[in-house]
Amino acid sequence: MADATPDVPIHKYKFDVKMTCSGCSGAVNRVLKKAQDDNLGITEYNVDLPSETVLVTGTIPYDDLLEKIKKTGKEVRSGETLE
Repeated sequence: MADATPDVPIHKYKFDVKMTCSGCSGAVNRVLKKAQDDNLGITEYNVDLPSETVLVTGTIPYDDLLEKIKKTGKEVRSGETLE
């Protein structure tokens, strides 16, 4: 039997987030992990403190993801959809 879920496009997003310490990156990690655990459309993610970048792959809409990251209180300097 075919899956009833319509094909939802998978996106790759890249955010430039101001993170100055492991506490900063940890806050972003926690919010993304919770969103992933809650099945909000995050397939994988990578928070890189030295480059202050956050990469996310999934079906989550850009605006929803941006709001999740902003809820950490960290400054999101830029964000883009890579695919």
